[in-house]
Amino acid sequence: MEQTITYQVESDLHANEFIDVLERSGLAARRPVNDVERMDKMLREADIIVTARAGGRLVGVSRAISDFAFCTYLSDLAVDAPFQRQGIGQALVHRTHEAAGRHTHLLLVAAPTAEGYYGHIGMEQHPSCWFLRGQ
Repeated sequence: MEQTITYQVESDLHANEFIDVLERSGLAARRPVNDVERMDKMLREADIIVTARAGGRLVGVSRAISDFAFCTYLSDLAVDAPFQRQGIGQALVHRTHEAAGRHTHLLLVAAPTAEGYYGHIGMEQHPSCWFLRGQ
């Protein structure tokens, strides 16, 4: 499914469109997609949202939180399943890092099905990540 992909920082992405691409990517199972208000807040409070579109249709998105000085947390990286393996995810990661500033450390927690992907695109695995689950 090779098509021209356009990328842009898109701070006004709508929750329904975000939810749709999460569902088409397989990431929806790990996000509160049934709570549109919460999903909307996730978008509004993000510092960086980079989109990938094919013919105007959202086929990929990255959503990050950054202090723009030291660290950037890439919270969501989703690519529509038929568009995967075309370099879109890698482009979204790099464009997100560029938007935050290459001097920041880009961090993420991989979905279990994507653990092998990030090393492939040049990221280093960190041996000690700790977190408290939300309720």
